[in-house]
Amino acid sequence: MERRLWIPSIWILTAVSLCSQQQDFVIHSDVRLVLLDVDVKDRHGNPVSRLDETNFKVSENGKDQAITVFAHEDLPVTVGILVDESQSMRPKRDQVLSAAETFIGASNPHDEIFVLNFNDTVMPGLPAGVPFSDNLAQLRSALARGIPRGQTALNDAIVTGLRQLESGRRDKKALVVISDGGDTISRHTRAEMIKEVERSAATIYSIGVYDADDPDRDPRILREIARISGGDAFFPEKPADTVPLCRRIAQDIRSRYTVGYIPPANGSPDSPRQIHVHVSSPQRGKLTAKTRTTYRYDQLQTQSKKIKSGACSSTRC
Repeated sequence: MERRLWIPSIWILTAVSLCSQQQDFVIHSDVRLVLLDVDVKDRHGNPVSRLDETNFKVSENGKDQAITVFAHEDLPVTVGILVDESQSMRPKRDQVLSAAETFIGASNPHDEIFVLNFNDTVMPGLPAGVPFSDNLAQLRSALARGIPRGQTALNDAIVTGLRQLESGRRDKKALVVISDGGDTISRHTRAEMIKEVERSAATIYSIGVYDADDPDRDPRILREIARISGGDAFFPEKPADTVPLCRRIAQDIRSRYTVGYIPPANGSPDSPRQIHVHVSSPQRGKLTAKTRTTYRYDQLQTQSKKIKSGACSSTRC
């Protein structure tokens, strides 16, 4: 039987199932809710578990916000893997594809995943009519469909990937971008792409794979999209190092906290807002929280959302 739970949410950065009961709930949207995907590490860089909401403080534009939603579960996500197939990536291709396969194998088996290969254009790796898959063989074929050639449409690939994520059934969203960071042919400008990142709910992880003398390399943009979205940017010394990095990214996605609050309604629509999350626990020593740093306060829109496996606010189910 379907239960109805009223949660004050209308505009959602990252919607997520928050309780373990095997029932369906319908979220009816009345006001805005910002849900943040938060990665917590100790001083050694290891994920930290078993924290509660009292360990977290959230501020928006410098003002403290009351936490209204909190969860820490290994929830399925919608994930896009963006693989640079430009000519400059040809010598690194085998290691890159192996790393992407490692990521898929280490992910939650209920994740829905898609692959975009990009060079002069952005090409879906999955067959027509199959937007997402959790089948390893099918996803392996999707990775292999790319042909290294041409230039790099990185901006177009990120915009396309973010928009495809929106149609996913999973509430948590992530992109994994493997590229040298250069863009030589996109229709979308860098500013347009960054604005899409700010509007999206997705957490972006980027892996910069390039040679020191590669004229197309641009680590700055890979760092920027990760920073804005609350993800991480990695720059392996050699292509083979991408394999353990992809395993680490999969583990990070599965160990993140969800922290939500109702943002103040003042300010102009679509204006960027700054977010800061602080986490502390005297028993755990120094902790570091990483999450989205900026979002855009979008226009109000009514929505109703069914969430599998339950949902609850900080008042508990």
